[in-house]
This record gives sequence, C-alpha cells and structure tokens, in this order.
Amino acid sequence: MAASILITPATAVADHATNPHSPNMHAKGHSPHPATFLGEPDGVRHVNSDIAFRGNLAFHGNYDGFRIVDIADPDNPAEIVHQRCNGDQGDIVVWENILVRAWNSKKAVPRDCDGQTVPAGWEGVHVFDISNLSNPSLVASVELPCGSHTLTAAPDNGRLIVYSNNSSSTGCGTSGNLALENVLGDFIDVIEVPFAQPENANLLRREPLAGPITNVRTGCHDMGVILGSVNLAACASADATNVFDVGANAHPGGSLADPVFLYTVSEPGVGQAGTNGRWHSATFSWDGKVLVLGWEPGGGSEPECQSTDPDVDKSMFFYDAHTGAKLGQWALPRPQDGVAENCTIHNYNIVPLRNGRYIAVGGHYQAGTWVTEFTDPAHPVTIGWSDPPAISPPDLGGAWSSYWYDNFIYESSITEGLNVYRLSGDATGGAVRLGHLNPQTQEFSLP
Repeated sequence: MAASILITPATAVADHATNPHSPNMHAKGHSPHPATFLGEPDGVRHVNSDIAFRGNLAFHGNYDGFRIVDIADPDNPAEIVHQRCNGDQGDIVVWENILVRAWNSKKAVPRDCDGQTVPAGWEGVHVFDISNLSNPSLVASVELPCGSHTLTAAPDNGRLIVYSNNSSSTGCGTSGNLALENVLGDFIDVIEVPFAQPENANLLRREPLAGPITNVRTGCHDMGVILGSVNLAACASADATNVFDVGANAHPGGSLADPVFLYTVSEPGVGQAGTNGRWHSATFSWDGKVLVLGWEPGGGSEPECQSTDPDVDKSMFFYDAHTGAKLGQWALPRPQDGVAENCTIHNYNIVPLRNGRYIAVGGHYQAGTWVTEFTDPAHPVTIGWSDPPAISPPDLGGAWSSYWYDNFIYESSITEGLNVYRLSGDATGGAVRLGHLNPQTQEFSLP
C-alpha cells in the first residue's frame, strides 16, 4: 500500500568510481538513495543499511523500509520499488517470497508500515510477502520487548528460522518477570515463519547467552550461521562471542530452533568495560574451519581507524571454529585520518571458493570496501580496496555492508545508496554462484 514505484530506471552515476582504489577494484553501477544521519531527524531518515539477494534482485534495507533493486545489469542497477516501513535500522532477510525486516527501537508516537499503524512503544520484526515485487505486502508483526537490531535466517523443515538480535538492553522489558530478564539483554530471540502461512510468524523461544566476561550485557549484535556438514552458529555478543551447535556437533545435538552452546571467544581489548564497543559481526570460512569476527569500537560513529589507533581497534580476527583458538588478525592498512571519519570493521562475507582459498569482502564505513585473503590466517594479505575521501561537511557515512555475490561486490553506502564493484584478477576465480544470499547465512559448506 505504501510502496513508491520507480517508473524508469535511475541513471547510473557511479560516484564511487572517483574513490581512491586499488587497480583491480573497478566501479560499476550505482542505484541512488541519498540519506544522512545528521541532517534527517528520526522519523524521516532514509539511511541505507543491510542487503540480501535473490536471483537478479538486491533487497536493500533502510531506516524507512527497504528497496528492491534489479541488478541484472551491474552497470545500471534499477530500483523497482521502495516499500515504506518507518522504523529505524531496517536489517532484512529474504527467503523465496518472504522478507523479514527488523524494527530496532520503541517510538514515542505511532508510525506507519505498509499503510498499517505501528503503535507507539512497539518494536520487533515485520514479515512481508514479496511475491508481487512492485507491491510487497505486510502480513505479520512479531512484537519483541527488546526490539530487533539485526536478523539471521535459515530454512528448517517447512519454516524459516529467524534469529533476531537486540544489540542493546536499553529500554527492554514490559512487565513481570520478563523485565528482570530483559534488563540483562543476554539472549537471542528465535522466531519461526511458516513458509505456507507466514502470517503465523511467532516467537518460538529465547536462547540464553554465556558471558559476558566484564558484565557488559548487551546481547547479540549479529550472528553467522553455516550449515552443510558444519552446522555452527556464532553470535557476536558483548565481549564474549558465543558459538553454538545447530546440527550434530554436541551431545545432545543442537538444531536451528534450539542451538546448543559450545564455547565463547574473547579478545583482549575487545568489548570489555571501557573500550567503547563490542563484538559486532561473525561468519565462517566455507569449509567451517575458521571463525571470522569483527568488532565496533566507537559504536560506528567515532573515527576509530586512525594511524594513531592500535591495531585492535581496526582489525578482523580469525579463530579455529571448533576450539576458539586464535589463528591471526588483519589490521586495516590505510589510516582514516580525515576529519571525523567514522570507521570500524563492520559487515562482511566470505567468497565461496572450492580451491581452499579464504577471501573476505567487507564494508567498513568511511574506510570503504576491502578484500582480504586469509588462507593463512596468521599472515592475511590485502588484495583489493576502494576507500572514499572523508565526507565534507562531516557526516556519518561510508560502507555499512559490502558483500560478494555471484562475481560482483555490492556495497551499501549509508548516505549514497547501492554501489557495485568488480574485482579483477584470479583471486576469486571459480567462485560458486549462489543464486540467492542472506550474507549472514552459509546454507552449505565446501570441502
């Protein structure tokens, strides 16, 4: 009902082509969606957030809903629709004709989602039927007392299991015993969305978290899941990332609906009291051997990748996925010394390669998009990058997410929209074409 349809494709003006970049990083098309954190008050923000993919479509979340973008021509991505849903964050997952969107925090006044009133004080997830791409339809709302900051999803016997992560215990709790639990924020909301009846989406249960070490209780920020023969999930949580069995790695074995806790990972200086940040993102190498973690010092708004900053504030970390032993780390090699360049190691995924190479593609706010090989986790190597100049006048911006999908790199620029890149050379040669992708979920594993 509240969708705005773009009748003609927008001209592909690829401003990202002017960014400083490595010779092998080639700017392709651009789908514009201008926004700002600083110039738009809450309630009218269009800030661009995370991305999911299905076929030749990119589903691009934002603070006022989500866009569906035709990416069949990487030089000319074309917006099909902007579906309105006026709650912040807008993290999304897509499975076939179902899209689930995160609503992060309570609002003081009623808001609107697809023409339906969202009451003041409501927070949780909205479920859309996207079978009609030009007019997605809101079919279910699942209220969650701690809200929904990010989502991770996987199919499970006729239903979609969705892990909703609250990221903060601020304002949690509604009444009774729930209030006591919510203040801690140490849980994952496990939601089910039946494929045949998505309108019956519901909260199945809450999965408690182990830790934290220094009593900074903020729950999960994001989760990574790998299925196939691996069946692990990792929750980037406060100062103690939680790793779970979702298959047969424990006794008794876990499942997607009921994960079994295995162990925690901590890193000196990451997420502990006084560090102004916490674990942020988690994923795995496609063989399930390496756990890849990033954190967010400065909460995404501070200039934390400057030349004077320690490596721990601008690093991606590698651990043995079955023991939690540290294997190495990659530090961003290009200092972000412009005026107030917000920067962290933010959202990333791993290129699906059968040849045993490990290559990560990530978006790191105003540090831009980086490609890193960690086949030897103790000695990672940067192999490509595009790093925009500092925003002037200063604003919060840059690459919220950058992901590899079917031979191209897609970057969600907070203030600009969707940018497309192509990485030349043989580093990613032979990558598996996926056909669809929720970047936090690896639906199979590779030997």
